[in-house]
Amino acid sequence: MTLRVGIVDTTFSRVDMARYAIEELKNMEPSVVIERITVPGFKNTPWAVKQLINKGVDAVMVFGWIGPTLTDKITYAVASMGLVLIQIEYDKPIIDVTVHEDEAQDEKELFNIAVDRSRKHARNLIYMLRGELTRWAGMGLRQGRPDVGPIIP
Repeated sequence: MTLRVGIVDTTFSRVDMARYAIEELKNMEPSVVIERITVPGFKNTPWAVKQLINKGVDAVMVFGWIGPTLTDKITYAVASMGLVLIQIEYDKPIIDVTVHEDEAQDEKELFNIAVDRSRKHARNLIYMLRGELTRWAGMGLRQGRPDVGPIIP
């Protein structure tokens, strides 16, 4: 069976995060079919996700870039809730790969977070769809930052 993954990204983003996720998806699952929709901003992502699900994708990755203001954070919370509702309604996994512009000290660090988060979430999606993600439960894995490891009593 060929895996079909939907990709939703935005022009608001300052890094083409989907590019790195697609590379990772194709490395792990060479036969993967990618369906991509780019929208202006994060508020538009629920609509795009619904379009891709209606086209028959197995899962969707949403790449968001959120500015540092309170308005940006509220926008993210509201649109993110929409993504959760779509995920429940359609019984399809939606992986939210979001970078918040205020989570880094400079643009280089922000770029590295975006690339790392995109690649790791792509791997997580493949492992999850294969039923192989459980082996990493409780391991302190991080997307966008170095892993912290499990707490050993």
